[in-house]
Amino acid sequence: MRKIILLLSVTAFMISCGSSKKGISTTTTRRPVPKRTTSKTTKKVEKETKVIIGETKTTTEEKKPVPVLPYKDRVRRYIHEFSGIAKKEMKTYGIPASITLAQGILESGAGHGELTQKAKNHFGIKCHDWKGDRVYHDDDRSQECFRKYNRASESFRDHSLFLKNRKRYSKLFTYKQKDYKSWARGLKAAGYATDKKYPQKLISIIERYRLYEFDNDVLGIKNSKIDTRQDHTAPVRTNVVVADGNHIVEKGDTLYSIARRYKISVPALKSINKLGDNTIKIGQVLKVALSKVVEEEEDFN
Repeated sequence: MRKIILLLSVTAFMISCGSSKKGISTTTTRRPVPKRTTSKTTKKVEKETKVIIGETKTTTEEKKPVPVLPYKDRVRRYIHEFSGIAKKEMKTYGIPASITLAQGILESGAGHGELTQKAKNHFGIKCHDWKGDRVYHDDDRSQECFRKYNRASESFRDHSLFLKNRKRYSKLFTYKQKDYKSWARGLKAAGYATDKKYPQKLISIIERYRLYEFDNDVLGIKNSKIDTRQDHTAPVRTNVVVADGNHIVEKGDTLYSIARRYKISVPALKSINKLGDNTIKIGQVLKVALSKVVEEEEDFN
């Protein structure tokens, strides 16, 4: 009997040990659930989107249109820029600088014409026997062929050669170089332009802006200080500052008079224009607009 009871006790003990081992093995097999990171990723994407939007705003800002100068100021700037080339061509080929400048101003719209802007063609010279680059532009007829240049100086030189090397313009070179009126009429007679008023337009430009003075410079003729003629030969005087804060020097201007006009000192005027002395020339463009800081420092009395 004792043996039976002992056997049952051992059996019960072994069964209880087996069940406890099963419980332990179950708890150790659990794995931790990984944390979600979707919220951080979302925030990062939102930040990047904001940066991209910010960049887009800065690149789409509208630029303010550049102010257009009045015609007379464009002409004076043109004269200042190209009078030296015109005088050089006169010395080499005998064509009056006044005629060259007047034609350039008229044909190019004082350098702002479409043909001049896209082809640097200042004199409206068509292709003819031209072997260089060309552009097509509406003139007397639609999409006519015009010569194209890399630099304005090339256009001026080609203008000289165009007149010098063609027989139909040979009569021009029988006129005196100071006789710009005969040259203007001769260009029309030789067929340079179809406009019946072409000579009058050239003469008007020459006399309005005193372009004949450049002819006199080349010929060594002293220019008169006072012109009392009543045919509008005297230049139109303006006290208006050019749109970009500049002043174009006119006959009779001095550094002192310009400084007084725009209420700045002569040293400041020389400084902002990097002038070594008081010498200025007709047609020269001078900066006359000072910064606010400089204005506060200058004594104008």
